[in-house]
Amino acid sequence: MSLFSRLFGKSHPAPVAPAASKPATPAESPPKPDPAAMAREEEAAVSSANAAGDAAAIGKWVLEGSSTRTRQLAAQAVTDPDQLRDLIRATRGKDKNVYRILTAKRDSLLAAERSAQQRQAEIDAAATAIARHSERPCDAQYAGTLERLEAKWQSVAPHASAEVQQDVARHVARAHEVIELRRRAVEAEAERQRSAAVAAAEARHQQELQQQATAAAAAERARVQEAEREAERARREAQDEEVRRLIALLRQAQAALEHGGTARATRLRDAIKEALPAAPALPAWFGRKLQDIDSRIEELKDWKTFTVVPKRAELVQRMQSLVGADMSPEELAHQIRRLRDEWRTLHRGAAEESAEEREQFDAAAEQAYEPCRTHFAQQAEQRKENQARREALLERLSAFVSDQADENVNWRLVQQTLAQARREWREYAPVDQGVVKSLQERFHAVTDGLQARLEAEYARNVQAKQRLVTRAAELAIAGETRAAIEETKELQRAWKGVGLVPRHQDNALWEEFRKHCDAVFERNSQESAAYGATLATNQTRAVGLCEEVERIATLDGDDLQAGLGQLPALQTEFEALELPRASARDLRRRFAQGVDRCDAAGRRRQDAAVRQAWSDLLAAASRVRAYALSRLEQRASDEVAGLREAAESAVAGLAQAPKVARDLLAQQLEGADSGAIGCDLAANEAALRLLCVRAELLADLPTPEEDLELRREYQMRRLVESMGRGERTSAAGFDDLTLEWLAVGPLAPAVHDALLERFKRCRTSHSS
Repeated sequence: MSLFSRLFGKSHPAPVAPAASKPATPAESPPKPDPAAMAREEEAAVSSANAAGDAAAIGKWVLEGSSTRTRQLAAQAVTDPDQLRDLIRATRGKDKNVYRILTAKRDSLLAAERSAQQRQAEIDAAATAIARHSERPCDAQYAGTLERLEAKWQSVAPHASAEVQQDVARHVARAHEVIELRRRAVEAEAERQRSAAVAAAEARHQQELQQQATAAAAAERARVQEAEREAERARREAQDEEVRRLIALLRQAQAALEHGGTARATRLRDAIKEALPAAPALPAWFGRKLQDIDSRIEELKDWKTFTVVPKRAELVQRMQSLVGADMSPEELAHQIRRLRDEWRTLHRGAAEESAEEREQFDAAAEQAYEPCRTHFAQQAEQRKENQARREALLERLSAFVSDQADENVNWRLVQQTLAQARREWREYAPVDQGVVKSLQERFHAVTDGLQARLEAEYARNVQAKQRLVTRAAELAIAGETRAAIEETKELQRAWKGVGLVPRHQDNALWEEFRKHCDAVFERNSQESAAYGATLATNQTRAVGLCEEVERIATLDGDDLQAGLGQLPALQTEFEALELPRASARDLRRRFAQGVDRCDAAGRRRQDAAVRQAWSDLLAAASRVRAYALSRLEQRASDEVAGLREAAESAVAGLAQAPKVARDLLAQQLEGADSGAIGCDLAANEAALRLLCVRAELLADLPTPEEDLELRREYQMRRLVESMGRGERTSAAGFDDLTLEWLAVGPLAPAVHDALLERFKRCRTSHSS
């Protein structure tokens, strides 16, 4: 009996009928029912049916409630999965809100069922892995693997039955006994090896001590010998270095004599004389060269004395000639300094200086410098006066800055004051070098601050005029003409109120502003013709956009995907077009129809991609089972490795598949590696046959004769379970059945392929 037969065949009468009964007599028309009162009565009826557990009445209100609220309230009360499925089919495309509520409840129930099944699968897998591990021989990885398996079991143990928990506890205890036995054996072997190692280490230690003593004695002898050799080598090097130093001094003295440096040669000769008593053996030629240097020094001293005397008289005469000379004070001071430098240079050497001539030279220099002294004193007074003027200017500038500190600044006065201050500052020069830097820093601090404020005012005014220019440019190309003209006049008045702007910028901005204003005033005569041309252009573009979306709807594959990516931009462009009134409606309808066809093509492509993703999942699961079966049958290592690589490649290629399915296959592959995957081929075959039966029930397809009894048993079990819980069990969807299919272990290829074809036929029938 279908859901609708159960709903409308036999059910308890509802407190309020969905439709009003006919009147007893046609004498007068009955009053029209009050919709609000009827809605309240229906809601009360739904609440009563829900409290009584009358699923048939609730389903009836879902389909026949007179108000949306009644139908939604009834939909919220449905809890039976089969009833939900039938009601979803009945409301699809008819009542969107009710359909959404029903599908949401169905999805919630399916998610809970999937979670329970997944949890049970994890419990079984964890318990099986621990039981199998307890039978394995103990090796180095045994304890680590047991720890991981125990941790995994602890995460699922609270949900396992008491019997399973006892079995797992027994296997875990046995595994720990195995680990303890291995630990004792390892410790005994380690103790034996440690004793042997201690004895060997002691023998090596004694041998090393003897070798170290021998090596230390040899090293000490070698160190003493090396120290003696190093001391002898250092002594010889010191002697050689001293000989080289004396020879270098000798050659420097010779070079000084070659260039007339008698005084330098004398100092170098004295240095050689001091070093000779402690010097090592010198070459035989060293003494001869030293005597030659002594002779040349005496000769040069005599010659310098002969040449310096007339030169000294000449310098005295030249200095006296500068007294009262007709030349500028700066040039006179330069000549006096030059003659003093020549006098000092003349007496470097061995010649004796005459005291009388020295006094004559100094007296003439003082007398000649007297005009320079007066001139430089006047310059110093001028510098002090300039310094005072600059300081007074700084005080005036500081007072001006204080006066202009508020918001009411006279920017034109600031501009004039800065220019005048810079002219005066250049006039008040020079000043003493000791204060010029500090004065300059103070002046720049004041003027730079004023200039920065003036530049900021310039920038604000430039921005204000640029905004006026920008707005004028906008008015020249957009907006209603009359309003644009009025606003342009306002802009011209605002232009006059803007403050100072640098002249070169002001002229450029004014030319651009005036150009845009002229364009606004000239636009009125051109607007009509331009508007008509724009509409014609827009119509042509709209036709092109319609043709483009119609072309995209005919594409497929990657071309369709690329075209659908362009669709939002095309829609935005079409909606922005202003179209002629005569053709606007037809063009918009044509474009909307093209967009609908594109959406339909995109949905078809997406559905095909989803179907392909689930098909790839089933193929990858087949490869994982083939690999697990090869390990179970202990085939050749090359064949097992090839099947492992094929399975891993298939799982890695599932980029478009749901993550939960990819994770499940990855767990199956790891289980096949560790042997934790279910290896009972008969149980695996039974699980897949049951999944085929459930899929055939869900798709309303017949079951092969060999599994008819299994189908009847499954239906009976569901009926019994629903009766025991007071509600009906849910039939999982195809995606959930596929996830269960992926979690089943290996079985014989021929049986697996036949069952896979049955399962895939059910998926294909349901999706079509």
